[in-house]
Amino acid sequence: QVQLVESGGGLVQPGGSLRLSCAASGSVFRIDFWAWHRRAPGKRREIVAAITSDGSTNSIDSVKGRFTISRDNAKNTVYLQMNSLKLEDTAVYYCVAVEGYSSPSRRNYWGQGTQVTVSS
Repeated sequence: QVQLVESGGGLVQPGGSLRLSCAASGSVFRIDFWAWHRRAPGKRREIVAAITSDGSTNSIDSVKGRFTISRDNAKNTVYLQMNSLKLEDTAVYYCVAVEGYSSPSRRNYWGQGTQVTVSS
């Protein structure tokens, strides 16, 4: 089992920055894929950025150049640095840890979510 606790959300003006943190505990060594998802009001949940066990990262086009996902293995923490925030980035952001990403017995662990509100 893996437990995830997100933090760092809040209210920010357009153009501002926030850094989300996802602290993991438990059998973290089993995790080979991390991601941040978000769900905006009235919209479907979408993956925002991801990082693999070898450090490869990817993100959706709408946040490229603005958001950066990273990982601190010593702290078992994954981050999402969000710069140049836009109104449309307003959403609840969720951290996801995946055990056995390419395995039929894949398991997903979700955090509780943290609210990010971009407003003037």
